Amino acid sequence: MAAAQRPWAAELLHIWFEEMEPADWFKPNSRMDHQLRVRFERKLMSLGAEPASNFTRDLKLAQAAILLFDQVPRNLFRKTAQAFAYDALARDIAKHVIAQGWDAELPDEQRQFIAMPLMHSEDIADQEASVAYFTEHLPKNVEFAKSHHEMIARFGRFPHRNKALERETTEEEQAAIDEGFSW
Repeated sequence: MAAAQRPWAAELLHIWFEEMEPADWFKPNSRMDHQLRVRFERKLMSLGAEPASNFTRDLKLAQAAILLFDQVPRNLFRKTAQAFAYDALARDIAKHVIAQGWDAELPDEQRQFIAMPLMHSEDIADQEASVAYFTEHLPKNVEFAKSHHEMIARFGRFPHRNKALERETTEEEQAAIDEGFSW
């Protein structure tokens, strides 16, 4: 596969996989959030309305776009609806990468991010695809995929997003959040 042809894509892949530590990926880090905001917020806003097909020309561009539309908003817009605003675009790109088999070229540490848009989906079909993907390709991470699937199977949505999305939270959903189902 060719290297990412857009400078922002090469830069994002470098920052995400070379400068950031795995702990930075999954826990709030104000320093990294600031770095991502300064370097990629404008790019996110300008590219977020483009069709998925504009990002599926090669693996590196698609991989960077998945990070830009799935992970970067979660860092920039924590606890707001905007954190999830680009999920559909990330998911469409991820589905293309998986359908093409391009993800097989990536090390597991990077490959997990290809399937995360499926894990982040509130659609049960995407959740089932996520569990199947992680079971087959990334079994070390399958329990995390299963816990996401459990929430969608149980509630049809992620209860921990309710406040940000201005949805009412039921007592049962609050109990699930209190049990730790709030990634």
